Amino acid sequence: MDAKDAKDTKEREEPLRVGAAVRKRRRALGLTLAAVAARSGLSVPFLSQIENERAHPSMRSLQRVSDALDTSAERLLAASDAGRTVDVVRAGDDARTSGPSDGVRALVRGQHQLHALEFSGEKETGREFEHRNDELLYVADGAVEVEAEGRAYRLGPGDALFLSGGVRHRWRATTPDTRILVVSVSDHIATTTDPRG
Repeated sequence: MDAKDAKDTKEREEPLRVGAAVRKRRRALGLTLAAVAARSGLSVPFLSQIENERAHPSMRSLQRVSDALDTSAERLLAASDAGRTVDVVRAGDDARTSGPSDGVRALVRGQHQLHALEFSGEKETGREFEHRNDELLYVADGAVEVEAEGRAYRLGPGDALFLSGGVRHRWRATTPDTRILVVSVSDHIATTTDPRG
């Protein structure tokens, strides 16, 4: 059995887990389950079970769902696989970001809802940032000065600073042994506030 046959066999044996991808695509289009049911010819209860991973569609059903969502089965499967990623970034890994990356290491590879970078060494960002989503800055080692909304904050090892989306800020590492972790909701995700508070 060659690699392609082994992959095809594995795909036949594993149920298709695309619920989160289907729900995300449906919501992005502003469609109700009833609208997708009308477009696909599948029942609302079955579609609900797919979205909640209680039912696993056949490739034929998945094609009907993807047609109803103006996408392809392949894209839904790829989005589903991305949602189930497990990836270890080891201390010695050179998972650098694109562009100038001296002292900057990506802690999450690929495009996901979570974005995380490690900055090491003495750094002067030299510019102000304003992200639409939330961000957490954690000082693992060294010291940092952060200016946010006109106030200055000095942070040391173990200190963390939370910045909600829209807060203007700039930061600089003040010692050469500084290591900072910046974790944020990725820019390609639009977060909303829960109306219930």
